[in-house]
Amino acid sequence: MVYVFVLIGSFVGICAVFLLHALLRQHIVRRFVRGIRKPFQSLQARSSHLLEETRMHKPLHLLRVSTAAFQQVRTLMRTAERLQAYGREEEAERTLIQALTIQPQTSAVQEQLAKLYLLTNRDQKAEAMYRELLHHSDDPAHYAALGLAEYRQGKYRESCLSYQEALKRDTKNPERFAALGRACVAAQCFTEAIPYIEKATLACSRDTELLHLLAECYLRTGDAEKAEEAYRRIHRVEPYNEEVKEKLLSLAQA
Repeated sequence: MVYVFVLIGSFVGICAVFLLHALLRQHIVRRFVRGIRKPFQSLQARSSHLLEETRMHKPLHLLRVSTAAFQQVRTLMRTAERLQAYGREEEAERTLIQALTIQPQTSAVQEQLAKLYLLTNRDQKAEAMYRELLHHSDDPAHYAALGLAEYRQGKYRESCLSYQEALKRDTKNPERFAALGRACVAAQCFTEAIPYIEKATLACSRDTELLHLLAECYLRTGDAEKAEEAYRRIHRVEPYNEEVKEKLLSLAQA
């Protein structure tokens, strides 16, 4: 009988030990979970606070106004394109100026207006617009367009400088060399023009207009041999050109 009581007591004791161990383990787990959850909740709370602050610093109505203005400018640009296509250049100009009053520093509008002025031979306005555009642009096409506007106004030396800037930024386009060469010739800078025109004729070997210009430069600088060579190149392209034949005969007799 005593053994029975001892056995029962031992069993109860073992159960009590296991139960206590289980309770302690559960308590430790809860503390561990709380330890992980608390920093996460704190971080989440700070993130929410920062997000609210960000929203306060960027009012929604300003974003809506900016988007609306952008859409309005895009619409005006498309309208100007259609007006220009129908030959209504003055209306297209007014439309683009209206777009600039909404967003004054929009490069796309400035470029479209500058092209309109250039195409309609309003070179003074084109020059002013391209100069404004180049305050925040480094596009060689813009420098070349500025050079053209200056060239057509007889500002040949200024045109040379603009074409030089275009060439610095785009040395692979033979038209950059040709344009600079023509501007140098117009400015009576024949020696400076020669290397640019030579470079252009290497890429455009059948361009007789450039070859005539090159021959003229060599004649102006007193290099008859090079001038004769340029005329022979023209003769190979235009064998029936009587003027070129006369030039070659004259140079041979000199």
